[in-house]
Amino acid sequence: MKILIINGPNLNLLGTREPEIYGSVSMEDYLSDLKNEFESDDLFYFQSNIEGELINRLQEDNFDAVVINPGAFTHYSYAISDCLKNINKPKIEVHISNIYKREEFRKKSVTAESCDAVISGFGMKGYRLAIQSLR
Repeated sequence: MKILIINGPNLNLLGTREPEIYGSVSMEDYLSDLKNEFESDDLFYFQSNIEGELINRLQEDNFDAVVINPGAFTHYSYAISDCLKNINKPKIEVHISNIYKREEFRKKSVTAESCDAVISGFGMKGYRLAIQSLR
């Protein structure tokens, strides 16, 4: 299975950004672990701080399923939400922290309704859980 793992703004800083919330493991290191664990799958990773680049990557449509952490775009990107609605493949939204235990504005996800499921609060393990559920 070809799985696109896509991360939004500031997730390139994983491992150094607020480690008390997001942990101390970089996405590159964790992705390496995931690729070893799910070696029968093709895992493709894309990260951007630019909304349009995320949409363009999603519209390339060269994958079987999506694991997306839209980052801050979760809370206000109707453009990403609309893009996800038009992808007729399994889509799982992942959040490293429990967004429902955070600031009020983080508790609303406008992108979640365009996904099949949401995993929130399991740390980096959320990506693993998403991939497992897609198989």
